[in-house]
Amino acid sequence: QVQLVESGGGLVQPGGSLRLSCAASGSIFSLGRMGWYRQTPGKERDLVATISSLGSTNYADHVKGRFTISRNNANKTLYLQMNSLKPEDTAVYYCNADLNGMYHWGQGTQVTVSS
Repeated sequence: QVQLVESGGGLVQPGGSLRLSCAASGSIFSLGRMGWYRQTPGKERDLVATISSLGSTNYADHVKGRFTISRNNANKTLYLQMNSLKPEDTAVYYCNADLNGMYHWGQGTQVTVSS
């Protein structure tokens, strides 16, 4: 059984920063592409950023220059550094990862940007 567990969400003021983490656990022998997605009530889950196993990154236009995705393959952990946060960044953030050739989702972590 493999799983992804996110952490690091919370309440932050506009202009502030948060760092999300996603730890993969279980019997993992292959760790492929990983990514962050977000979802607000009544809307579809949207891409935030992805990172390949070799470190190539891809960002949604609305987070370019503000968010940075990174990974530590040895620790099987994915990160999302979020700076200059805006109220419209408020959402549940989900981790997604290719574990052993199959994509899995984490349970999500709430990020709220409000004064």
